[in-house]
Amino acid sequence: MITGNIHHLELVPYLPAKLKDAIEYIKKNIHPDTPLGKHDIDGNNVFVLIFNDSTEAAENRRAEYHQRYLDIQIVLQGEESMGFSNLPAGKPTDNWLADKDIAFLPAGESEQEKQIILKEGDFVVFYPNEVHKPLCAVGKPALVRKAVIKMLVSAL
Repeated sequence: MITGNIHHLELVPYLPAKLKDAIEYIKKNIHPDTPLGKHDIDGNNVFVLIFNDSTEAAENRRAEYHQRYLDIQIVLQGEESMGFSNLPAGKPTDNWLADKDIAFLPAGESEQEKQIILKEGDFVVFYPNEVHKPLCAVGKPALVRKAVIKMLVSAL
């Protein structure tokens, strides 16, 4: 996991160049009026999903992980808490890794879960098999606008 702010990339000089390039793409090309949905950066190798969603209580959210793609999750508007774990994932309740590159753990179940609060401009990078639980509320549920860059690890 790597975390930082898109407006202060100089504070993460160890950020791999391809990840930095993808974040720079967001800074230059994604605006408040950018339509929701999938936007290609490099076909299926690198793309971004723009969406609006609502946060909810952490105990109601399910942790997830991926195998082929890493996530760069960027908060564009609002704030969210995100759970994460440094331990291997347990047994998923929904395993869609083969088709959709996502597996979910049972709600409220993530070994030694920690929390990070992301505000506007903050990002977090989750590599394959790193357990994370996005869209957790900071206090009361609220709307958040996000960009999630999906990068095929074999394209690194």
